[in-house]
Amino acid sequence: EPLNFGSPGVTGTGVANDVAAECDLVIGVGTRFQDFTTGSWTVFANPARKLVSINLAGYDALKHGAVGLVADARQALRAIDKALEDQALGDKTYADQDKGRRAAWFDATEALCAAPNHEGLPTDAQVIGAVQRQATDKTLVMCAAGSMPGYLQVLWRAAAGGYHMEYGYSCMGYEVAGAMGIKLAAPERDVVAFIGDGSYMMANSELATAVMRRVPFTIVLTDNRGYGCINRLQMSCGGAEFNNLYAHSNVEVQPEIDFVAHAASMGAHAEKAADIAELEAKLVAARTRDIPTVIVIDTTPYPDREEGGHWWDVAVPEVSEREEVREAYKHYANMIARQAVN
Repeated sequence: EPLNFGSPGVTGTGVANDVAAECDLVIGVGTRFQDFTTGSWTVFANPARKLVSINLAGYDALKHGAVGLVADARQALRAIDKALEDQALGDKTYADQDKGRRAAWFDATEALCAAPNHEGLPTDAQVIGAVQRQATDKTLVMCAAGSMPGYLQVLWRAAAGGYHMEYGYSCMGYEVAGAMGIKLAAPERDVVAFIGDGSYMMANSELATAVMRRVPFTIVLTDNRGYGCINRLQMSCGGAEFNNLYAHSNVEVQPEIDFVAHAASMGAHAEKAADIAELEAKLVAARTRDIPTVIVIDTTPYPDREEGGHWWDVAVPEVSEREEVREAYKHYANMIARQAVN
């Protein structure tokens, strides 16, 4: 679909947020227009915009001053489509302009996901790019918590039925059990689960179950030595790095967790990829096995992209000795003033 721009919001695409900022009519289908979707009500910036909400729940349909349409989504859209059959099309300039925006967005994200040509730890985006390049029409990627859900929402080019995300509550530890369940439900699929080292530490024992049941799937375990996602949020609010990465924690000894040995001890095939090229080769080899494969790769814990995303209402202290916090508060106050009142 040439006018599919991806999703808007805090973890949305840049092009979707640009279009959403200008639109004069927003039709929500089965959405509650929560904080992540609306950028805490700063995404839909056109003061003249109208909001229509199609939802089976009357309570949700009438939120935010919307014109509520309590109906089955498919039936409602068919009825709207039929009612518009005889309407003259608007200015096609907008469609042509937005197709250009979409193409530019794809070019920008292609560069983000390209294999690195420099030294240093790979980024989350480059790991996603590696999986994307080796994906087939049978690939189904899944994830749940940490940095990857936001990155996948912005960067992954999903095929039909090839994307599974638990992000309602950022459920750390769902990944291993979830990947096994997906493979049991869809054995014809090549299931690839993205999981960070923090989530893996939270819950991993279903690997043993998958080995016993001979349920094959692939885990790409990105190790940034701590809770990189929360560290990034901490830094974006002007805070000093504290207690999220192992290096910034008050401990007697820095941990040296051998994720390869741990996964192998449960019977999985486990390997460490030294770089993106090795990761791609190991992804292909994993498809030949009848047990889970765990591929560990070290990644940078720091922000690596500016493309996409949007502001989120996470409060910043008004008073601080840190210049970074004071600057973050200025931005926060500016965005608060732009929030729509519904």
